[in-house]
Amino acid sequence: MSAGLIKVAVMAVGGQGGGVLTGWIEALARAQGWAAQATSVAGVAQRTGATIYYIEMAPASGGIPVFSLAPSAGDVDILIAAEMMEVGRAILRGFVTPDRTVLIGSTHRSLAVSEKIAPGDGIANAAEVRAAAEIAARKLVLADFEALSAEAGSVISAGLFGALASSGALPFERASFEDAIRNAGKGVEASLRAFDAGFAAAADEGKPSATSTAPGAWVPIGTARLLAAWESLEARARTLPPEVQDMALAGLRSVVAFQDIAYGAEYLDLLERVRERAGAGGYELIRQAAKYIANAMAYDDVIRVAAEKTRAARFARIRAEMGSAGLLQLTDYTHPRGIEVVSLLPHGMGIWVEARPSLMNWIDRRVNRGRRLRTDRVWPFLQLWLIAGLRRWRRGSLRHLREMAHMEAWLATALSHAGTNPILAVEMLKARRLIKGYGDTHARGQSKFDRVMQTATRIASRPDAADWVRRLVAAALMDEEGLTLDGAIRTIESL
Repeated sequence: MSAGLIKVAVMAVGGQGGGVLTGWIEALARAQGWAAQATSVAGVAQRTGATIYYIEMAPASGGIPVFSLAPSAGDVDILIAAEMMEVGRAILRGFVTPDRTVLIGSTHRSLAVSEKIAPGDGIANAAEVRAAAEIAARKLVLADFEALSAEAGSVISAGLFGALASSGALPFERASFEDAIRNAGKGVEASLRAFDAGFAAAADEGKPSATSTAPGAWVPIGTARLLAAWESLEARARTLPPEVQDMALAGLRSVVAFQDIAYGAEYLDLLERVRERAGAGGYELIRQAAKYIANAMAYDDVIRVAAEKTRAARFARIRAEMGSAGLLQLTDYTHPRGIEVVSLLPHGMGIWVEARPSLMNWIDRRVNRGRRLRTDRVWPFLQLWLIAGLRRWRRGSLRHLREMAHMEAWLATALSHAGTNPILAVEMLKARRLIKGYGDTHARGQSKFDRVMQTATRIASRPDAADWVRRLVAAALMDEEGLTLDGAIRTIESL
């Protein structure tokens, strides 16, 4: 900072009120008799880049100051980032320096397109960004300003404005910040509530807040008979080694919610089988089995998708996110394929239909098209509700028959190496992460998984087989088409 000049950069994506926050800061400075100028450089849509808002301000001294139009690396006094990865982006661009920059950022995540399209877990490591920010900034203020502002009925810009006031980075009183909000004249009361929350969070940074507390314990709901059956399953899961109980209980909840109590008992039967094959100390094998067997048993099908779209909790969440107590219009997009419809049939009938290509093509022509259902209306909602009700017949369907056969083959292959090469067995279990979603996504993932398992079986006698399986899974997650996986398989075949 030189001669009273203060340089402020704000990095925000669409919908976060970055323009509003910039307007408040500019109005605040001018109301205090300072000269100020605000500019912006727009980012790309769909969360591939943030808009950078830039404000320069200086005490009015009789002349007309000449301000810059954009921030420069190493020359920013205050950096406000409306999302955790924007904190990291600001550091990478050199806007944050330890000798001068006050860094104010929100710790919540709004995933970038590159994170969403990754076949595996493409989410960036927020802990690494925080560690870098602690080194890069002169002063650091981090909190979940998104959650605080939403709880107050406003958007994140108001919470960040409160954090700016609390940080002391600008030489103005708190009341002048609040006046800037009032003078804007829009959403004043909600914005002031969010401002207060942001101010308090910045002042108490590092202390736990009500918005950061862990959720309560999972509580089952049902008849007395079902609750007694659940308690029996839960007690059975707690007989597993303590090192794996948390994962086993999470998996048990998943499969019971997916189907029923009897299905949960089958899940525990499979874990008992794994425990017998794992031997003493095979906790990692049991733990990974607990996770990925549950994923395999609670597969995504048309029934599950319909059930998720018709849950009361979903409608409550949408209303809370929209912040509206009035009527909402909710449109769901569906695009079933013929094979997915046939997979709902009893397995004998489904196999009979699949064996007749002309009939399959006839079915596909009639169902394979996109549909938009207004699920805030009775009839479209009822259609999905009826499909969700097919759950009681799911276990007799063609899809279930094939999912269970595929799971059994995978589990048997992995466990066949539990005694001779337990590390390889673990990696084979973890390869199941390649299968997810439904429709084309599921088909692509299963194709990659099958190729990985076939290659793993061929190289199982190698001492480095587990390392190769790990590399194959990583290669399969690199791109949607599986080209990197093809290259890795060719490399193995050349050895």
